[in-house]
Amino acid sequence: MSLLLLLLACGLTCLGQVAQKFAVESWRDQPSTVVAKLRSGWLWLALFSLGLGLLVWLLVLQRMEVGVAYPMLSLNFVFITLIARFVFREHIDRRHWLGVALVIGGVVLLGRHA
Repeated sequence: MSLLLLLLACGLTCLGQVAQKFAVESWRDQPSTVVAKLRSGWLWLALFSLGLGLLVWLLVLQRMEVGVAYPMLSLNFVFITLIARFVFREHIDRRHWLGVALVIGGVVLLGRHA
């Protein structure tokens, strides 16, 4: 159950970060007033996702050791890198992919410990 909550927290925070990206991209075509920016559905999705992710994260911290939970949250870097590459078509260099591999290796090691 703790692992599912951890993955849900990661998923919600990643969704929030991607929605933030879409929100700021949608602002390019709008007037630069605060009211116009507050009308962005992407912004509200980001706030909702990040808020819900925070609540789920609190549940994770109740069930897991903080020394294991926090490093596992680094899966967000992996997910966001994959989204950047395949959704936003951003170039990811070899060093970045190496970093992703190291994060995955660290999460696997921690997962075996937990």
